[in-house]
Amino acid sequence: MRKTSMWRLATVVTGAAALVALVAGPASAHVTVNPGSATQGGYTKLTFRVPNEKADASTTKVEVVVPTDTPIASVSVKPVAGWTIVTERSKLPAPVKDDDGGEITEAVSKITWTATADAAIKPGQFQEFDISAGPLPSVDQIAFKALQTYSDGDVVRWIDIAAGGTEVEHPAPILKLVPKAAASAAATAPADDDSGSSLPLWLSIAALAVAVTALALATRRQQTA
Repeated sequence: MRKTSMWRLATVVTGAAALVALVAGPASAHVTVNPGSATQGGYTKLTFRVPNEKADASTTKVEVVVPTDTPIASVSVKPVAGWTIVTERSKLPAPVKDDDGGEITEAVSKITWTATADAAIKPGQFQEFDISAGPLPSVDQIAFKALQTYSDGDVVRWIDIAAGGTEVEHPAPILKLVPKAAASAAATAPADDDSGSSLPLWLSIAALAVAVTALALATRRQQTA
């Protein structure tokens, strides 16, 4: 009886753990930019997080496109150990003003990080790439389309842009931008309860705990019967 109960317990734990992984996994598997929002006209540090999704290949190159139709006048990159960085500049469709009132006719349009063999992102790992950018344009959002190259030659194109809340297979990293006035109001307002965004994960964890507890109690009753 004890072996049967333990087998049931293991089955429940495995199933519940798989449910937790299913809920939490997809959100963390994409190339993302953090923070997810910033203020129009401001400067900020942007971090591109790149997870390795393959079990048999490493990520050797990451390319991020900075759109010139919503140009960012100043872009600088932070060194990453074991990675070379190349920035490309392109002519802008129309000049933009810098902080000193001067005209800028070209800006960074692409950043490429290339790894040495030892620094490549191995299976089960991720790497973060930081840039400083500003002043941020007066638009609702910027889509930083990205390419992820693997050691087996495969290239994953993170370039899809969701519309109307629909899911896309390879979403581009999106930076939401808010006007200065809205950002100031949000800073002084009480913080919203964001527990809803993590509700599915907490429900899965709660289900796991309840299932394990219930089966453990049932096993104990059978052993004492």
